[in-house]
This record gives sequence, structure tokens and C-alpha cells, in this order.
Amino acid sequence: MDKNNLFGRAVAFAVDAHTGQLRKGTKLPYVLHPLEAATICATMTDDEDVLAAAALHDTLEDTPTTKQTLEERFGSRVTELVLAQTENKRKDQPASATWRTRKEESLEHLRTSDDHQAKMIYLSDKLSNIRSTARDMEHAGDHFWERFNQSDPLQHAWYYLSVSEILEPDFADTPAWQEFHKTVHQVFDRYLQAET
Repeated sequence: MDKNNLFGRAVAFAVDAHTGQLRKGTKLPYVLHPLEAATICATMTDDEDVLAAAALHDTLEDTPTTKQTLEERFGSRVTELVLAQTENKRKDQPASATWRTRKEESLEHLRTSDDHQAKMIYLSDKLSNIRSTARDMEHAGDHFWERFNQSDPLQHAWYYLSVSEILEPDFADTPAWQEFHKTVHQVFDRYLQAET
């Protein structure tokens, strides 16, 4: 496995793997999301394995890419980091029916993991997502939630607040976590207040 220009090769692979995919409810190429996640990671580390894994973090979950392919091209550490981000999608069941279970599994994995670098990628992924959520809600309003498998904003609030709480001990002093925490509250506080 060639380690030369690992990040550049990971970016090129991600661009190719995600070709034709769009962000939900937009006309934006999906690959902008993993590239943004990698950029966020770069504010916390210069470890090329971590940056490569951030760029590749959705390839196993959302493209035909296999674990074997990632291992051959990028090595076992990058592959392990990507696997740590990969949900069991249960493709034999409707995504809306498995949403809560998948998120609970992800949170449990995050809660019990001692892999700081995998958590860093997770934070970067979720910060990219919540930035997109905040931006898109300005235009779509409450109809925004209809584009997801789970359309209840309170369920998303539960998930994002849980992520923030779990990651706080490791990342509270980073601008990435601080922006994530602030944006999560910016997006969800009005829904939470309406419940009380």
C-alpha cells in the first residue's frame, strides 16, 4: 500500500465514489460534505491517515466501496477509522424504521470508544451536517425535516445533543466542538422550548 500523497488519493477516490450523489434536498454534489469534514479535521490534526479517513468516511456506508478496497488502497488504519464512522444501514428494512436504532448504536459506539482520532472524524462529520442544517433551514423552514428518514426535529435534537455531550470531555477546548455545540442549540432550542 503506497503511502505517498495519501490524502490527495483519498480525495480523488471520494470524488469518484460519490459521483452523481447529491446532498439531500439540494443540487450540491455530495462529496462536498466529506471534503468539508476533512477540512474541519485539519483544524485539529495534521495526521494524514485521519484526514484521508475523513474524506473517505461515507464511502463504505453510501457507495459500493468495500472494506477490502479501502485496505488495499489506503491501509488498515484508514480503513479502521472509516469503519468507525459506518452505520449498519439494515438495507433490508425501511431507513425510517431503523433511524432511532442506528443512532442509538452510533452513540453507544461513540460513548465506549477510546479512539480519539475516530471521535475527531465523527465531530467533523456532525459539524459539517449541522452547519448544512442551519443553512438549509433558513430557506426551507420546518419543511426542511421532510427530506430525512426521520422527520421529527425533536429526534434529531436528541441525537445531536447526545453527540455534543459525549464529545465534550475530549473536544471542549476546540473551536470545532464549540461551533458544533453552539449551532446545535441554535437549530434545536426553539423546538425544545416548545415542548416545555
